[in-house]
Formats: sequence, structure tokens, C-alpha cells
Amino acid sequence: MTGPAAEVVVLGGAVMDVKAVTDGRAVPGTSNPATIHTSPGGVGRNIAEGLARLGRRTFLVAVVGDDAFGRELLARTADAGVHVDHVVRSAVRTGTYLATLDHDGELVVGASDMRATDALTVDALGRAGDLLPRAGFVVVDGNIPADVVRWAVRVCAEHGVPLLLDPVSVAKAGRLAPLLDGAPVDTITPNLAELAALTGSPVADTRPAIARAAAELHERGVRRVWVRRGRHGSLLSDEGAVTALAARPGEVVDVTGAGDAMTAAYVAARTGGDTPVAAAGLGHLAAALTVAHPDTVRPDLATAIRADRTETLP
Repeated sequence: MTGPAAEVVVLGGAVMDVKAVTDGRAVPGTSNPATIHTSPGGVGRNIAEGLARLGRRTFLVAVVGDDAFGRELLARTADAGVHVDHVVRSAVRTGTYLATLDHDGELVVGASDMRATDALTVDALGRAGDLLPRAGFVVVDGNIPADVVRWAVRVCAEHGVPLLLDPVSVAKAGRLAPLLDGAPVDTITPNLAELAALTGSPVADTRPAIARAAAELHERGVRRVWVRRGRHGSLLSDEGAVTALAARPGEVVDVTGAGDAMTAAYVAARTGGDTPVAAAGLGHLAAALTVAHPDTVRPDLATAIRADRTETLP
């Protein structure tokens, strides 16, 4: 990651994660002995922390309640290096994500309460709206309401600011799909199911099928479609030029935050002057290093990346 570092604005969800990791294989329908801990989370907030950990000056625009979880979330996010002055305070309680993971780190079930984020409006953003025109890159997490996404896309288009859109889930991708008609989005990052929701048709897990679906999004204004395929890696379609990237093998301790780490590393690399393909490759490395660590956002991510690159030099 070389070159001039640009400011990044992340507009998205911020919640408190409550994660339970079972001592053995999870048994449904009964109580399972587990280790339980809380930590700041939310797709947008995680990406913002990842960017800050990678040395980017990052501003988070999100919503938290005026409660203990909200205060803790802001304090710990600020301690990680993220600028949180533009986070909106709400009368609605801070969002919560509850996850149960098997002892091998795989997600068993997750549930989220995002009502504070769901209530966000453009008017409520206040002076946070002034951040977007001067940003070097904007990341939008699909958890925020469609009207706010539409506004962010329009502002970025008017000021020539590249925007990355993370669909987050199948339901949110379906809600975002109408916004892509003619919208100048730099990059969108769906998995296969989200890609199907964005295009309105099933997509087989094959390179030709993914390329055809990506071509539909290119025609609707999306320049780059980066399709995540889990253990099978990803495909990056850059205006029709498709590159396959392999997933990085490694130990799995906790899968939470892998996709957020991929996005953070990609944007950090792009703002540092890397090509989209090189940036996506760094994203895969960041994901592998993140799932090998118990924290949702690995605090030593930059150091771990540098160490990996040193080890792989010829």
C-alpha cells in the first residue's frame, strides 16, 4: 500500500456484538456451555476500524443510542483510530448482533437488532453530509436505509468520489437493486446469493454465469463487481475483464469479520494507488489473517500483513 493516503468515509451500521463460542459441537434446542464476550461490531464500523488499523484516516458515519453500549462502542472505536465525531446519537437503543459459533469457529446462528440504523435519515446526518464531497473513497454498508444510500450515491457522483457498496445480505441486496440503474458505483461486493438478488435471477457458481451477471450490473453503472465465493476465492469483474482470485488457506478461529477485512484492505490498497486486482488480492490476505484471530477486527492487521509479505518474498 503505497502512494498518497486519502480520507475514507464509511457510512453504515454500528452495533455491539455479543458472541458465544460453544465449548464443543453446538447442539440445537438446548443450552450449550460456551464462552461469551462482547465487542464493537457492525459491517460499516468493522470496515472503518480495519481501514484505520491499515493506516487510513477514516471517518465513521453511523447511528448509536445514548446508552451504555453506544458509549462503549464509540470509545473503543475511537481508541482504534477511527474518527467518530460524526456518528449520530439516537433515542433508539444501540443495535446489537447476537451470534453463536461452533467450537471450530463456524457460525451456527446469528440475529441482529438494527432498529437504530433502520431509522437513519438524510436530515439526521447533519454535518456528516459534508464529509462525502471531500473524501478520497466512500464505503456504504447496505444496512442503512435505501434513501440514505441513494443520497450517498448521488453526492459521490456529483463530486467524482469513488464509492464501494457492500450489499451485506440477500434481503438488503434486493432492496438496493433498484438504486443501481444508472448509478455510478465504483465497486460492489456481493456473494453469489446477493448477486442473484441484485440481478433478479439465480446465478450458478461458475465463471461464465458470474461474468454474465456482473455484465448486467456493469450496464447499470457499476464499474467493478467483486463476487465473494468463500473457500473458492472470488471473481473480480472490472468492466468485463474477469480475474479469479484464490482464497488464502489458513487456520480458522472465528469467521466473523472476514468479509469486512477484505473490504477494508481493498479500499486501503485502492486509496494507496494499487490496482483493483492487487487490492482484491490484499483483501484475501486480510480475510485469512482475520479468521485466524479471535477478534472481529484484528488489532495487529497491518503488522500481520507486513509479516506475511516478508515471509513470502523470494
